[in-house]
Amino acid sequence: MVKHVIVWTLKEDIEDVAQVKAGIKEGLEGLKGVVPGLVDIEVKIEGLASSNADLMLDSTFENEDALKGYAVHPAHVKVADEKVRPYTKIRSCFDYEV
Repeated sequence: MVKHVIVWTLKEDIEDVAQVKAGIKEGLEGLKGVVPGLVDIEVKIEGLASSNADLMLDSTFENEDALKGYAVHPAHVKVADEKVRPYTKIRSCFDYEV
């Protein structure tokens, strides 16, 4: 299994942060059952005050090839292009085997 964890910082000029976060969560979590090899996916949008990022993706894949397939899967690319990238300014990623 492979874990794929991302944290994002949103752009400052977003008018409705809650709506943007909810859209990212809905879009990414909706990929479960669509992308082959995606075992689990969860987006956390309510961090503690000590957090220095705005939201986090925690996902699990069957293996590294499944993660590579996710990166280019049309459903994922659509969500990333429409719901994530337009609103985020910083993306940090950490992938590891479990």
